[in-house]
Formats: sequence, structure tokens, C-alpha cells
Amino acid sequence: MSTNVLFDLPGPRARRRQRIGTVVGALLIAALIGLALYRLGANGQLEADRWAVLFDPASGVPQALGEGLLNTLSVAAVGMVLATVFGALLAVGRLSDHAWVRGPVGVVIELFRAVPLLILILFCLLFLPTVGVPMTAFRALVLGLTLYNMAVLAEIFRAGILSVDRGQREAAFALGMRKTQVMTLVLLPQAVRRMLPVLVAQLVVLLKDSSLGFIVSYLELLRTARSLVEFFNFSFGNRYTFQLYVAAGLIYIVVNVLLSQLAKYVEKRTRRNRKTAGTGQVELPADAQMGGGSGVAATP
Repeated sequence: MSTNVLFDLPGPRARRRQRIGTVVGALLIAALIGLALYRLGANGQLEADRWAVLFDPASGVPQALGEGLLNTLSVAAVGMVLATVFGALLAVGRLSDHAWVRGPVGVVIELFRAVPLLILILFCLLFLPTVGVPMTAFRALVLGLTLYNMAVLAEIFRAGILSVDRGQREAAFALGMRKTQVMTLVLLPQAVRRMLPVLVAQLVVLLKDSSLGFIVSYLELLRTARSLVEFFNFSFGNRYTFQLYVAAGLIYIVVNVLLSQLAKYVEKRTRRNRKTAGTGQVELPADAQMGGGSGVAATP
């Protein structure tokens, strides 16, 4: 009898149908990929000389894409740090016991969550200089990404904090810890570990949203690829458009995959450290072992 209380294990016929469905699905996907490659080949998009421009230093494409990638990573890194810090602060403020703190913080979160990111970026670039705030394309893009994503991350942090068992908070207060210590030393670390996949997903969205920098003429990766397409179209006609956009898309995919793998590594390490801490053993003093105990190690 199956010990699984959620569902019964599939029988032989069900497993056979699953294998058939898997094979049919794989064949269908392979057929679609083959059809796409055939159409690209028929249009000459798979010719070697069209892809060689991506690796030819004389064309300037590798240098331009590399510079665009560095600009994208710079905006994303600054935006991630600022959005994470301010998002955590807003989450703590929204969970405050004081209504005069909780109310305004809630208004700020809901406001920046509701306003489209593009409007925030244009607001920072066009309005803030009129009130004396110096602004560049880099600053406008970073500030817009920070304002929007800090509101989203604040709700993620808040949900993570509320998911921590209430006994953790009560035990911390019983030990004489203050509210700030309970939040920063007990609740937030556990919330971050629990919400790490969602946090990484939002940071990946932030990285992709940096492509909106073309609106403010910031030369991030997508804007760089578009500039290269315009240049080559003017010089050689519509010859390298597909290749340049594919290269930009592949770079985004690689960076996002690396970010996800880094998050998985951090999550695995924290989980391993937590297990090690939970199974650590403390040796009893020699006199305690001789005094009538069993002489075995005691676990905390």
C-alpha cells in the first residue's frame, strides 16, 4: 500500500501514457526547432559570415556589446543593492506597531507599486532637474528601478517575515532582546532564506527592466545592440539585425542563469550551515560525565 497521502503512484498504464506523451512532446518541440532553423537557413540567416561579425574585433561589435553589458550590470548592481536595502526598511516600517509609521510607509509602497516603471524613470529624468536635483541618464534609470523594485521587495520581505513562526519572536523577547534586535537578528535572516527564490526572481526582473534605459538614451545592452543594428543597416542593409539581437538576448539569458545559479548556491550553503548548526554537539565537562550521567554528548 502506498504511503503517499497526497496522491497514488501511477500504475503501469499511466506510466506508459506518460512516456508516450513525453516522447510526442519532445518530437513536436524538435520539429518546431527544425522548422525554425530551416526557415532561417532558407533566408540566409545561418550563413557563417553573418555570425562572424559578432566575434570580429575589427567590426567593433564585441567591444560595443561588452561595454553595453558593463553598463547594464552597473545599473542593475546599484539598483539591486538600493532596492534591497530600502525594501527591507520599508517592510520593517510597515510591520511597525506605531500607526504613524505604518500608515505613511504603506502609502509609499502602494504608490510606487502602482506607478509604471517607465513613468518613474521619465519623472526622475524630466522633473527632478526642475527642482534643483542634478540628474543624468544613469541616475534616472537607477532611481526609477530603485523606487519601483523597493516597493515590490518590501512586500516580499513583509510576507517572509510574517511567515516565520511566531514562537521565534516570542522566544527572542523572552531572552530580553529589543524589537530592533528581534527584527534584524532573528526574523529578517530567516525571512531572506525563505523568500530567496522570489527575491532572485524579482532581481532578475530588475536586470531585464534595465533595458528601459534606451528611453533615456542610456547605452545599456539593448540600446547598444539597437545602435549597432542601425549602423549596420545604414552601411550594409538589413544583414546583421537578427544576429545582433540574438547575441543581446543570449547575453541576457546567460547573466540571468548565472544569477539564478548563484542564488541556488547561496541557498544551499545557508541550508547546509543551518543543518550543521542544528546537529552540532556539545561535550559535557568531565566532572558532569563522571557524576552519574551516561557520558554521552549533549545536543543544544
